[in-house]
Amino acid sequence: MPAPRAIDEAFLALPLSALTDAALTRAVDLGCEHADLRVERIRTQTISLRDARPESFTDGEDLGLAVRVVHEGTWGFAAGVVLTAAEAVRLAEEAVAVARVAAALNQDRVELAPEPAYDGTWISAYDVDPFTVPDAEKSALLTEFSEQLLSADGVEHVQATCLLVKEQKYYADTAGTRTRQQRVRINPDVTALAVDRATGSFESMRTLAPPAGRGWEYLTGTGWDWRAELAELPDLLREKTTAPSVQSGRYDLVVDPSNLWLTIHESIGHATELDRALGYEAAYAGTSFATPDLLGSLQYGSALMDVTGDRTALHGLATVGWDDEGVAGQQWDIVRDGVLVGYQVDRNMARRQGMDRSNGCAYADSPGHVPVQRMANVSLQPAPDGPSTQAIIAGVERGIYVVGDKSWSIDMQRYNFQFTGQRFYRIEGGKLAGQLRDVAYQATTTDFWGSMSAVGGPQTYVLGGAFNCGKAQPGQTAAVSHGCPTALFEDVSILNTVEEAGR
Repeated sequence: MPAPRAIDEAFLALPLSALTDAALTRAVDLGCEHADLRVERIRTQTISLRDARPESFTDGEDLGLAVRVVHEGTWGFAAGVVLTAAEAVRLAEEAVAVARVAAALNQDRVELAPEPAYDGTWISAYDVDPFTVPDAEKSALLTEFSEQLLSADGVEHVQATCLLVKEQKYYADTAGTRTRQQRVRINPDVTALAVDRATGSFESMRTLAPPAGRGWEYLTGTGWDWRAELAELPDLLREKTTAPSVQSGRYDLVVDPSNLWLTIHESIGHATELDRALGYEAAYAGTSFATPDLLGSLQYGSALMDVTGDRTALHGLATVGWDDEGVAGQQWDIVRDGVLVGYQVDRNMARRQGMDRSNGCAYADSPGHVPVQRMANVSLQPAPDGPSTQAIIAGVERGIYVVGDKSWSIDMQRYNFQFTGQRFYRIEGGKLAGQLRDVAYQATTTDFWGSMSAVGGPQTYVLGGAFNCGKAQPGQTAAVSHGCPTALFEDVSILNTVEEAGR
């Protein structure tokens, strides 16, 4: 049995109470309407092997504190790395000074939606803290995976990587909230490459295992069968290298969760961030076609489409006990019966939208960055009695089955897009009829989701995701998951990527 999970004593031994008292008392003395303190320690490790040989092994740690205030309706922020009461006082004073300077430019008074006060501890769902596993043991397992692929006919090269993160966070604010959290997440990836010596062309194929809010047990058999997937990969790659190029046109499209999660991320997740929809991200991350005047009326997709935002999903990468404004994790509707009904918001955006409460979407990726509105685990819900993937395919006369994500492109309003994948299969008469190459599907967001005519059942549901969702200036990254079932989309435009490239 795994040992009980607990926040590392070394983090809890930091002078959290003294820093809280010093910073928040000084902020109140300076007339702040609100103030909060974060103390964070983020440990990262990246292991990379090429052809079963070590390529890089890096460790990093970020430890610091941040003070954020609302002073006369304007944000102020300051951060540092010295964990003393005197430094906490100085940061509170600096944050207020920043707010006073920024007040001359501020046209929108900051008002935060209310949230109850909490005092608690939350730890993510993992069995084995990867930072307690010997480095040699971790490298050895990735070497075994690599050697398994390299021993197969046709596999020329193998790249194996694993990114590990342990994030510890203490939050306190002037409303009385005091929370302590520890999150562990893992992002393994193994890619095989085949080369055609006669033509010089090559193809690659990557494992489908998504990053997850799990520990080292994820690589040793809990949550994913790595050995089985690696055993299948060489044959799938060989088939891909000799597959015919797709004929462009319109096809019915069966999209596997291993591909659909990314389409959700780009066309729904980003489009329903309220700050983006209001234009606050226009200078960098873009805007959104799903503007607030369309809330409750925009037909985002077919009536089968139910999408939730969720900060509580088991093993979700964006799952938390509380966000970086002290808001408890929760689940809510974004699209219901195909209609836009909600957004992802932080406390200031919630008040601006007239909501009673934030749904907990504030996050900073380090103690040196200010929290910004970030994406929750945004997921397409399965049909309770929905069909299997095989049953969906069986109902398609002429189509394509898409597996795994690869490249993508979407406009700044999250409306026009195209996506490729790891593998594509012809569907003829309800059966798979071999792989295809050079496939991309193209649509507008509402046309694509409006064409969804079947949604798989819970047995097809998979939680995908990514570690590297980018936003804000200065740039921040966040990890986020997107769950979805297999789904069928009718009469979708299919491009031949070689033709589109003019080759």
